[in-house]
Amino acid sequence: MQYVPYGKTGLTVSRFGLGCMRFPSSQKEAIAMVRYALDNGVNYLDTAYIYGNSEVVTGKALKDGYREKAVLVTKSPMWKIKKHSDFEKYLDEQLTRLNVDYIDVYLLHNLGHDNWQRVQRYDGLTFLDKMVQKGKIKHKGFSFHGTLESFKEIVDSFDWEMTQIQLNILDDNYQAGIEGLKYAYNKGMAVVIMEPLRGGHLLNNVPDEVNKLINEYHERRPLVEWCFRWLYSMPEVTVVLSGTKTLEQLKQNMEIFSSAQYNAMSESDLELIKKIKAVYESKNNINCTGCEYCMPCPNGVSIPEVFRLYNSLNLMKSHWVDKEMYRDNLLPEKKGADRCTECGICMSRCPQEIKIPDKLKQAHRQLMK
Repeated sequence: MQYVPYGKTGLTVSRFGLGCMRFPSSQKEAIAMVRYALDNGVNYLDTAYIYGNSEVVTGKALKDGYREKAVLVTKSPMWKIKKHSDFEKYLDEQLTRLNVDYIDVYLLHNLGHDNWQRVQRYDGLTFLDKMVQKGKIKHKGFSFHGTLESFKEIVDSFDWEMTQIQLNILDDNYQAGIEGLKYAYNKGMAVVIMEPLRGGHLLNNVPDEVNKLINEYHERRPLVEWCFRWLYSMPEVTVVLSGTKTLEQLKQNMEIFSSAQYNAMSESDLELIKKIKAVYESKNNINCTGCEYCMPCPNGVSIPEVFRLYNSLNLMKSHWVDKEMYRDNLLPEKKGADRCTECGICMSRCPQEIKIPDKLKQAHRQLMK
């Protein structure tokens, strides 16, 4: 296993982190899987209050001397916060569920538009500093599903030590994206990657053309390895999380990360990734290329982003995060398709001749289902 510094915290972490959201149904198997990871060099465990019984199971796995092997990460249940004191109330509950005295890295969970407003309303940033002083948490961070503009605002608002963002070969310009990755890294923050395989959907819906590209490439690697390799090759990426459901999956992922070196991708490799991404995008229901000639919309609709979410929703077979991104970020930020007045200005600019107002209605209906 390869290890790297964790931002400015002084911690050293494994490049591969075990995501604890998708544990096997058998508690015995889940505990054995966590301990196998820790026994074989993985030291980064990521869980959250809302991941079912994950914290309880993780806590049981950390007994018998395993706590000392782990950098333990969990997240505040932001949706439950109704007043300032709730932050510490739920943290104390998490410490009990995990059966530990402190959390190594504590995140404010999913700071999209609504939850960021909640942090500001109930003074969540002061809470983090207080908990560090009390010794209940060691390091402070946040996870994120939202717009790049919002991400930069949050990064600049506080002395964060880390952030967790969604990034994969299809989402390089989605949410925080690569630009956000570099923005946080340049602030000295550790950056942890979630959804490297889009919850497994990238591997469950592989077009034949993608398999052909991979099979004909001079360097033979399965798609899962190309997805991970593309991420761990970036010097700005600290840890890549994967929520394995079986011990076999865990072993496969750990084997891939045994050679996780920065700058591992050649120019030819990167060109292969571009071709793979282009195949996925060719399956889009709406033929939007993201050129942004239709922008700005006089009513503020983020037209390319709405279409991107809709296309991703269909390609990934109803991946929850696309709907959440639309409902919890674009709509509150007044960038949703509901603001379209059918003025037609966008259509006059679109090189693809898309009937944009009609397609916006279609996208809105599906994203709101």
